[in-house]
Amino acid sequence: MPTKAASKDLFAAPAAQHAVRIGIGGWTYAPWRKNFYPDDLVQKRELEYASRQLRVIEINGTFYGAQKPATYARWAAETPEGFVFSLKAPRYIIGAKVLADTAKGITGFIEGGLDQIGDRLGPILWQLPPTSRFDADDLDAFLRLLPSKLAGRPLRHVLEVRHPSFLSAEYVALARSHRIPTVFTDSPQYPSLADVTGNFTYARLMRSEDGIATGYGAKDLDAWSARAQRWAHGKDNPELPHVASALPDDGAREVFIFFISAAKHRNPAAAMALQARVDKAHR
Repeated sequence: MPTKAASKDLFAAPAAQHAVRIGIGGWTYAPWRKNFYPDDLVQKRELEYASRQLRVIEINGTFYGAQKPATYARWAAETPEGFVFSLKAPRYIIGAKVLADTAKGITGFIEGGLDQIGDRLGPILWQLPPTSRFDADDLDAFLRLLPSKLAGRPLRHVLEVRHPSFLSAEYVALARSHRIPTVFTDSPQYPSLADVTGNFTYARLMRSEDGIATGYGAKDLDAWSARAQRWAHGKDNPELPHVASALPDDGAREVFIFFISAAKHRNPAAAMALQARVDKAHR
């Protein structure tokens, strides 16, 4: 668990970059001022601090509405080289009854200032609502609308599905045809599928516990460290839920893992504990 002593090296250089990035959702949460941020840290420097303890942060604010270009630029400027953001796409797009009709919204969001994030821009998360059922034709049309580049930089997209109808080999085949990753959601509320469908892996872990200082126990963190490393080396994790046949082992891929919701005040400690385990395995 982070301690007040961490403030002595408040803006130290980030650790060596690896293929596995582990982070949290957002950086503004009052309880983190008691167990993550140093007591003397002013709120406006929380992103600056958090981005030097973690290698990725998932931004939820963009889900409720696109931000101004100047805001994106400021976020990028406050973070160190090698750090990236994952952005949740706006709900007015992914909540549409007909996803194939969202071209205007997608363009407005993507071209509305995301280029200001520059090389800090990581995956864009398209999180479908729990009421959105699998419709192969509509989803295929939607995925064709997602741009592959912005200002000369490749864009990465990832899809999170939350309706049980997506637990099908047909969905996995469609996602693989577009090479778009599917979020592995470790949650008791939503369907979980660990089928590899794209060229990077994205997991959202939602089982942190209040009574454990690091959110997850040592054995669970060890297990997730091993899974992260297998994903990073292009391998599968067959013990996780699948709905289709596993792909053959592939080349190295980037891995993003986030500790989200549940005992949220424990998530920074969970992320740092898991990152430390992964980094140790790389030495």
